[in-house]
Amino acid sequence: MGQAGVFPLALIAHSPVIAKENMNQQMTLDGIQTTDPPNHPTTAVIFCDGACSGNPGPGGWGCIVEIGDARREFSGGQQRTTNNQMELQALIEGLRQVPSGARVRVVTDSEYVAKGVTSWLKGWVKNGWKTAAKKPVKNQELWQQIQELTATRPVKMEWVRGHAGHAENERCDELARGEIGQLTRR
Repeated sequence: MGQAGVFPLALIAHSPVIAKENMNQQMTLDGIQTTDPPNHPTTAVIFCDGACSGNPGPGGWGCIVEIGDARREFSGGQQRTTNNQMELQALIEGLRQVPSGARVRVVTDSEYVAKGVTSWLKGWVKNGWKTAAKKPVKNQELWQQIQELTATRPVKMEWVRGHAGHAENERCDELARGEIGQLTRR
């Protein structure tokens, strides 16, 4: 993470906002201080969602990452994928934006993602990426990325009901569906 409490430039690299450093080596975004007090771990919030038109079919993911006063949106998609893969990709992309060592609160409407991170992941790793039924874990490559990213970021999962008026969840759904729209217009 570099200096304690200071966001690396890589955090800002995918954002259209220009990063600047002040005389105290604290990162700012357009003049908004985004560092926590010294020796205080950074806290980030990730809202994430995935969507698919057909399962499999064209899919999209969207996430919102909040760190301090900074808020950024990210999205992407794939031509042939599944809803679960897009849900996982949304979390992966959100975690990639958070510095190692930061505490993370993840808000998702996917029980698959929430239960996977909180209940199943440790067992899968312990069992050599096999389920309790001794079958290979579906989407193993994506889960392995999540395992690597959460190993250096304490994560708290929060499940919300989808399409129930949660503003950030609805926005992530819009981002994901927007990506599907772009894929289907090609």
